[in-house]
Amino acid sequence: MGWPFLGETIGYLRPYSVTTIGDFMQDHISRYGKIFKSNLFGEPTIVSADAGLNRYILQNEGRLFECNYPRSIGGILGKWSMLVQVGQMHRDMRMISLNFLSNARLRNQLLSEVEKHTVLVLGSWKQDSVVCAQDEAKKFTFNFMAEHIMSLQPGNPETEKLKKEYITFMKGVVSAPLNFPGTAYRKALQSRSTILGFIERKMEERRNEMNGNENDLLGWVLKNSNLSKEQILDLLLSLLFAGHETSSVAIALSIFFLESCPAAVQQLTEEHLEISRAKKQSGETELNWDDYKKMEFTQCVINETLRLGNVVRFLHRKAVKDVRYKGYDIPCGWKVLPVISAAHLDPSLFDRPHDFDPWRWQNAEESPSGKGGSTGTSSTTKSSNNFMPFGGGPRLCAGSELAKLEMAIFIHYLVLNFHWKLAAPDQAFAYPYVDFPNALPITIQHRSSTKLHD
Repeated sequence: MGWPFLGETIGYLRPYSVTTIGDFMQDHISRYGKIFKSNLFGEPTIVSADAGLNRYILQNEGRLFECNYPRSIGGILGKWSMLVQVGQMHRDMRMISLNFLSNARLRNQLLSEVEKHTVLVLGSWKQDSVVCAQDEAKKFTFNFMAEHIMSLQPGNPETEKLKKEYITFMKGVVSAPLNFPGTAYRKALQSRSTILGFIERKMEERRNEMNGNENDLLGWVLKNSNLSKEQILDLLLSLLFAGHETSSVAIALSIFFLESCPAAVQQLTEEHLEISRAKKQSGETELNWDDYKKMEFTQCVINETLRLGNVVRFLHRKAVKDVRYKGYDIPCGWKVLPVISAAHLDPSLFDRPHDFDPWRWQNAEESPSGKGGSTGTSSTTKSSNNFMPFGGGPRLCAGSELAKLEMAIFIHYLVLNFHWKLAAPDQAFAYPYVDFPNALPITIQHRSSTKLHD
């Protein structure tokens, strides 16, 4: 159980490569098995690297387990943040998010917005230049979410000012919760106040308008919900955080993994060239939902990026009753950590789990190696059952379909317009949040046969 109060938290949070489960988990699993007890985040904790128990925990949300993030997370995201809310309030906020991210809205509005912001970012890349792919991905997702939530336009002074405050805010979210002058956490709390003040002014402007704009989330919530001002502020801030950070890291991971997998880049390029040629023949320029549904191998690349990269590595839960699972007793009140990444990197569930193999999500005969990883009908089903990049149960990520759409459209324009290679050594680490220490610098070259705005 480690040291008093600290327990084993320092060892658990020690940085490690994202394509591994880290020395702490490796050591504890080898000594104690996939389900073990520890003392983490100041609480007695059950840690699960078992895919079956992870699924059981998530499916029994609200009955046997409930969300239980550290107080420092609530302190910075807000007590009404959807991440820390439980029960009916979480269900209400999640329903608002799902309604605004409905399939019809994804098809008819958000796809074109995602495409616009993708072209805006990639269109600024110059021949033979070095760009920091992680920063570019964050620019793309921030601009999209700022417009999606409050109709802020990229490049406007107010958007850039908000982005600057948000960067300070993010550094505090992922830092040690030390609330002293000069610390990242204290600066983040100050930026949080600035950001909330900005959103509040936007709310007042909308309320003073005769015909409110329902095309963004702020307008939609003001018109269609009964949330208080404080609840709306925390909801919008937490969605800006969730929609920006995770999607941008996933895009950066896909660029990193694809750089060392030319066969996947080649197959992606062929898939997207076929879509592009069909668009030209029909005289259309913008992508539509039918085009998106044709990106089948792209979805395999997205799945494999999320499986190997594990943007969200573990979740915070608490047992609200005494639970017995396959001979294990989980005491009421104990913290429970389902470690999603451990299941995704488990060799008993995924063949060669540390390899980037998008073909594992297809039939075996389509794999260049002839194996295709966890393939064939039964093994692909097994993989799918244990694949939980967006969590599961009642708290399944409300933005999962939007995240996959963002990745697919970004990949479409990336492979059609650029070759890229690492400009300097870099790799993703789990801190436990996923980050590239050097922001993933890549050297880019334009493909001679295509143009970004075709």
